Amino acid sequence: MTPLAAPEVKRFEAELDQVGADGVFTGHACLFGVEDLARDVIERGAFRATLARRGVGGVKMLWHHDPAEPIGRWLEIREDGRGLFVRGRLLTEVARGREALALMRAGVLDGLSIGFRTVKGRRDARSGLRRLAEIDLWEISLVTFPMQPAARVASVEAARGGEPDLPAAVLAATIRRAAALVHPQR
Repeated sequence: MTPLAAPEVKRFEAELDQVGADGVFTGHACLFGVEDLARDVIERGAFRATLARRGVGGVKMLWHHDPAEPIGRWLEIREDGRGLFVRGRLLTEVARGREALALMRAGVLDGLSIGFRTVKGRRDARSGLRRLAEIDLWEISLVTFPMQPAARVASVEAARGGEPDLPAAVLAATIRRAAALVHPQR
């Protein structure tokens, strides 16, 4: 029996639309056709087979890819016209879930990162880009620094249910600067 390869991870800036009082949030865990800092591009349809096989319950929500720290559960995962749309609920009964919710509401934590195994991919000899055509998705984590700086934060609802804590453009620019420090272009 061939051992499974270690999962790869991709960090993306979350496209968080809002975070509800009950810890429910939506966004995009990845955008199709957008080169990330590792020079990978995920193609439309890459998640189709794994989502059909695993279903939403088979993909875990983790804190920074740590399997010992599940922090919620995914309620919906699907491909849409932009990428991998997700809707999840942070478990506020868990200490790390409460922390994640507070950080998301404050505009500090808004990155998503996918943990996966490449099933079908190819390196474009001319551009050097790796195009991922099929991905076996294991988990989606909340992270501090995303891999895909081209994604944008829409808004994060404040704990009081009012206006976002930071304008989305300021928050997105701050995250891009931090990601450039952690994941410099090669």
